[in-house]
Amino acid sequence: MLELRGIDKVYHSRGKPPVQAVCALDMVVEKGEIVALLGSSGCGKTSTLRMIAGFEDVSAGSIALHGRQIHELPPARRKVAMAFEGYSLYPPLTVRENIAFALKSTQLSRADASRRVDEIARLIEIDDILDSYPRAISGGQQQRVSLARALVRDADLYLLDEPMGQLEPQLRAVLRGRIKSLLAERGMTAIFVTHDQTEASALADRIAVMEGGLLQQFASEKELKNRPANLFVASFIGEPPMNLLDADVIRSDGGFRLSIGSGMTFDIGASALSREAARTLGETTKVRIGIRPQKIAVGTGNVPVKVVSNQWLGDQSHVAGDCGGRMLIAVTQGRVAARPGGMVPFALEPRHFHLFGVDGTCIRHAEVS
Repeated sequence: MLELRGIDKVYHSRGKPPVQAVCALDMVVEKGEIVALLGSSGCGKTSTLRMIAGFEDVSAGSIALHGRQIHELPPARRKVAMAFEGYSLYPPLTVRENIAFALKSTQLSRADASRRVDEIARLIEIDDILDSYPRAISGGQQQRVSLARALVRDADLYLLDEPMGQLEPQLRAVLRGRIKSLLAERGMTAIFVTHDQTEASALADRIAVMEGGLLQQFASEKELKNRPANLFVASFIGEPPMNLLDADVIRSDGGFRLSIGSGMTFDIGASALSREAARTLGETTKVRIGIRPQKIAVGTGNVPVKVVSNQWLGDQSHVAGDCGGRMLIAVTQGRVAARPGGMVPFALEPRHFHLFGVDGTCIRHAEVS
């Protein structure tokens, strides 16, 4: 088990104000769990990974791995294997020698080490370049060599920084499945950094969403989509992103009426709200409505939309439309007979609404269906 408690990372540069890359990070990763650190560039995910590995000092807080405090130990004593985004291969060594270098400190015989190198090379499809040198192979192949060098080791924790960012989509999809199977079958605890939601969803048991150095939410993909902790997570998770509409809150008999302008209103009964949500709505005048594109029905309903684009992606249509100056995107199965410039009705049901305060706090989650 990995425990991060109150982790801060502050970078100091001469003549410049300090930059806080990570702030008060608390996170527990269970033994055998695969976790993704997901976020945009500069959110603190790589700094977090490097602090765990020991390549960055911790400004505050503690890191424990299987009960051992490791945040003050040198990297070589942490029993952590890391695949770097920048590969960090040894130019004078062949691919085979680069991978086997990670096994030099073990008690494995030369034959056993060679067998292990061959196994991991076959798994990630670099067995045909084992006798090549780094300068003679592509960036994607170098990335796989770096990944193999980490996975070939026996470690308490595996850290993977953008492990497949340079690979073509088809190979990436194949290797995701193989690597997840390897990690799961051997009970390997792993954390990987990515900005790719598909990769995070495919590989991880849980996803830690980061932004501005803060952990926004740490949960399964299903919970992130169905019960986002705040407006940032709601709008960041999902493809296409969640639709957001500003609304005025008006008290009505038996509940509340949400007005988004142009005469469009939606009623939410008190029975559809928790006591806390009803209290919060009663104390505010404005909210933000969030609704997933997959929850908007196209061709029915009483919300008129002027079609901006209609994209057929082979298995679903993405219809974007202007609704009184607000852009709405709907995703539906099958083709939609709607041309840009034409009008089409959308159906927005209040039971599918997530409600957020103007400060981004979650007031109410949509019903799960």
